[in-house]
Amino acid sequence: MFIERFIRYLQFEKRFSPNTVTAYKKDLDQFSQFIVSFQLELLDVTHQHVRTWIVSLMDHGIETRTINRKISSLRSFYKFLQREDLIGNSPMIYVRAPKIPKLLPIVITEQKMDILLDAQNVFSNDFQGIRDRVIVELLYGTGMRLSELVNLSDHDINVYEQQIKVLGKRNKERIIPISNSLTKLIGDYQLQKLSQNFENNSSALIVTNEGKKVYAKFIYRTVNLVLSFISTYDKKSPHILRHSFATSLLNRGADLNAIKELLGHSSLAATQVYTHNSVEKLKSIYKQAHPRA
Repeated sequence: MFIERFIRYLQFEKRFSPNTVTAYKKDLDQFSQFIVSFQLELLDVTHQHVRTWIVSLMDHGIETRTINRKISSLRSFYKFLQREDLIGNSPMIYVRAPKIPKLLPIVITEQKMDILLDAQNVFSNDFQGIRDRVIVELLYGTGMRLSELVNLSDHDINVYEQQIKVLGKRNKERIIPISNSLTKLIGDYQLQKLSQNFENNSSALIVTNEGKKVYAKFIYRTVNLVLSFISTYDKKSPHILRHSFATSLLNRGADLNAIKELLGHSSLAATQVYTHNSVEKLKSIYKQAHPRA
């Protein structure tokens, strides 16, 4: 009952995205199942029970980043219960999140992306090939999130202003400029889509071969397949193109605040991770160029 109330709060008051709400609910349901063995209710949990759960997650090989997300879900949940006067002190006060090793975002270099997008054998000239190219070029050319691409509609594209309206996290809108070539590519794709005469005539920008709105796994599989032409990384997700977009802008002198706005980050701290990639690039240049390096 308490979890359902909290989920409604996230949906209608905090206006979190469906993916975020699903993640919160999954975490809380998992914790709720865990405390059954202690014959406890959610209101009776102490910090010792939470710590025991964290140890259990670690023993099962759950990644530190995932564990911290679950801890964050519990913090928000018990803060909500406090706000509703259902509990006094939160059991999360004495819970510390494990430290996450600082890993640089994986990016694909501009040179490799140029090779990919200029290649003649990667994208076909039919509807499917043009659509797959649009998927990759939109992610790399705008830095938008996978969920944002899935929810793009045809009327979000402003051809005359050469910009795209994106609905980001917490339903925050932002405008992203696009290049001449990307504007033309999207226009060509929309004509191709129209010529398919799909029965359902979806307003979604990116659709399947049957004309239905795409889903997250469809985009993920498409990007994974395309990036396999140029990348040997195990991870070839759409988010890598977002990282590559931000890193390219930073390497070319773009202001960090401008990159923050383009990415739709709520704080500058989330964007600053890309400065580390630029430092690594400077180190590489130094080692190559300096006679005493």
